[in-house]
Amino acid sequence: MAKAKPELNKEVKMNPSIHEKRIAIVFFTVLLTACGGGGGSSGGPIGGGGSSALNLIDWAWVGGSDTFGQPGDYGTKDITVSTNMPQALEGAMSWTDVNGHLWLFGGGGGTGPTDFSDMWEFNGTNWTWRNGPEPAGTYNKQNTSGSLGFPAARQYSAIWSKPKGTGGSNLWLFGGYVRIDVLGTTAKANDLWKYDTSNNQWALVQGSSTTELSGIYGGAAYPGARYGSASWTDSAGNFWLFGGYGRDEASLNSGFLNDLWKFDTSTSQWTWVSGAKVIDEPGNYGTSSPVLGARYAAVSWVDGSGNLMIFGGYGYDSAGNLGNLNDLWKYNIGNDTWTWVNGPNIVDRSGSYGTPGSPSMNNIPGARRFAVSWKDNIGNFWVFGGSGVDSAGKSGILNDLWKFDGANWTWMSGSNISDQNGEFGTTGNSDPARFVPGARDVAVSWYNSLTGSYWLFGGQGLGAYYGPNIPNYGYLNDFWKFQPRP
Repeated sequence: MAKAKPELNKEVKMNPSIHEKRIAIVFFTVLLTACGGGGGSSGGPIGGGGSSALNLIDWAWVGGSDTFGQPGDYGTKDITVSTNMPQALEGAMSWTDVNGHLWLFGGGGGTGPTDFSDMWEFNGTNWTWRNGPEPAGTYNKQNTSGSLGFPAARQYSAIWSKPKGTGGSNLWLFGGYVRIDVLGTTAKANDLWKYDTSNNQWALVQGSSTTELSGIYGGAAYPGARYGSASWTDSAGNFWLFGGYGRDEASLNSGFLNDLWKFDTSTSQWTWVSGAKVIDEPGNYGTSSPVLGARYAAVSWVDGSGNLMIFGGYGYDSAGNLGNLNDLWKYNIGNDTWTWVNGPNIVDRSGSYGTPGSPSMNNIPGARRFAVSWKDNIGNFWVFGGSGVDSAGKSGILNDLWKFDGANWTWMSGSNISDQNGEFGTTGNSDPARFVPGARDVAVSWYNSLTGSYWLFGGQGLGAYYGPNIPNYGYLNDFWKFQPRP
């Protein structure tokens, strides 16, 4: 029987149903066992006729497991020891604070449809479990000092942090796909929270435990409930929110959004800036009033000129087709305009990898959603993995690493063929010729600007290759660090 591959699961994930996605994990694992598949080529993790750019990046596996479904080692709350490690997760939220510490909250994992509300801190050497779990959340009445509480367990929230000197000890979270009670009921939220790293406490800033609320696009404007949005922090410390999967102004149904919002942190007011107040809008790629189509699960960053940048995701193209995207857009805050920078205007396009390490105007990552990203100290933007389309036009999960220098894309690491296992080696060591994380989506990433270090954790995907009869696909808790080679 032919070897089963993770794209069988990805067909289910085209519908953004969290329950269906998790059921598909179980189905896929059983299918692999029945078919004798291991999730990689018979010769190991890099195969299938593709090629690799592994020698351009030094990856180091620094913690966690090389197989899926691992429980966490919590230790004692607020006690830092070397054995502490978060459990296998997907869709968690991550921040880097002004001290260069990495923070991790929530996510989904376990053996069934379970979401979490734990907060973890990584100090550069070890993890510390800081607080949680509190699965159903605590929504205290808001007061002038900021009400204390605790957000319900969730995934795929929008996140922000502020620069040092402008409230930089606080981490912010909006909405997401939440567990609203101890029975495991799920819904989309539009609550806004602030986490103070100085005392490890959450505060409810706006919203409530009420879910599935429509947006308010006039008057006391407020974004509707959603998950998988793109987010940015501008130079003034304001927060920006784009799209996601959720509620528009009036629809009784959920859909994909392309509305752009700004939250003024000095006044605590939302402003609807642009985009439609209805769901499922196609993109306009022309020269007159261009705007990207409704989508979720894109990656975003702020460029050196203060423009808001967004790449890919899952949503609507110029013809109104729904699928994975690999278009790149820029929003100029000063003149309130979107610009289509590059990439196709239709969904599900293959990547053009070019020569590893060589930037080119012809290079473009394949269409994808739920990738992870970093922005480094010199303005380069990095994208890793996701669920999407490889160089051969095949859908699956990816482990390719790309760099965008402001003008061109460069393929830097990983395979141009989907569904590759990881090459782990020995924890704490790196081998520029071989080591690389396995293909995955809905992972989390951090960049520490103080040390110039890039970090990757978990997600849903492939661990190490254990042989043709040993499946190794599911929730991950492997922890990686990479360094570009000179």
